[in-house]
Amino acid sequence: MGVSVPQLRAFVATVDAGSFTSAATALGVGQSAVSHAVAGFEREVGGLVVRRGTAAVPTPLGDRLLAHARSVLASVDALEAVVRPATARGTVRLAAVPTVCQGLLPRLRELWAVTLPDVDVQVYEGDDDEMPEWLEAGTVDAAVLVDPTVVPDGGVVVATDEMAAVVRRDHPLAGTDALTLDDLHEDGLVAGGGGCEYQIQRMHEIAGQPFRYAHRVREMSTMFGMIQRGEGVSIVPTLGRVMLPDDLVMVPTVPHLQRTLVLSGPSTRAWHPLATALVDAL
Repeated sequence: MGVSVPQLRAFVATVDAGSFTSAATALGVGQSAVSHAVAGFEREVGGLVVRRGTAAVPTPLGDRLLAHARSVLASVDALEAVVRPATARGTVRLAAVPTVCQGLLPRLRELWAVTLPDVDVQVYEGDDDEMPEWLEAGTVDAAVLVDPTVVPDGGVVVATDEMAAVVRRDHPLAGTDALTLDDLHEDGLVAGGGGCEYQIQRMHEIAGQPFRYAHRVREMSTMFGMIQRGEGVSIVPTLGRVMLPDDLVMVPTVPHLQRTLVLSGPSTRAWHPLATALVDAL
């Protein structure tokens, strides 16, 4: 079971406040963050804990869990009072690549909104190469690094995802189990969108092929537009699925390549206290 403290806080606040809206106000977050947290808690415990209706009241299962949830939160609050006498407050600048900004950060920010309600997380979007540069230069306080050679001290792996081909939904190979690089090159490979060029190069190395492409762009919106017009196909991380237009689909690739995403502060200077707070919250 992977029940989290934010889920417990959202559950208890909803019961105490009598509605998701009032619970969100009490916690200082958006209603969707509370709803998602409670729904996540229900998935973990295997049943509904709050009845949806005029008033949010606990179900029989919720009643059985409520006292335990309050006990856990009391212990957590006591622990935090000892180790963090000062409340985390202020603004922290966080950099991430487009697919992470779209596919992962919304979930992380919902978590931070509950655990660090007085911290404003400002997002800076860039490509793979810019992440470590911005971090070490002080442009940002924290970053989600893609496939770092060495995980910096204090950094934490926040996700892994895979590279996948993007083709039109009506493409003859859209229903194939997996596409090879040769399959993609027949249509013309559009490379570089969203800062994923390093991973595409690595896939060519694994396949023992020279890296080549028909088009090279910077923005994923440009890349998706070219694919929609039949001007090529591409490869992007699966976190980018949420960005796909309805007429495009993802298909697994051969060779298979996974990437690792690490939330970290800088390695050459002291971390901003709020960067540490972001990592600790995970």
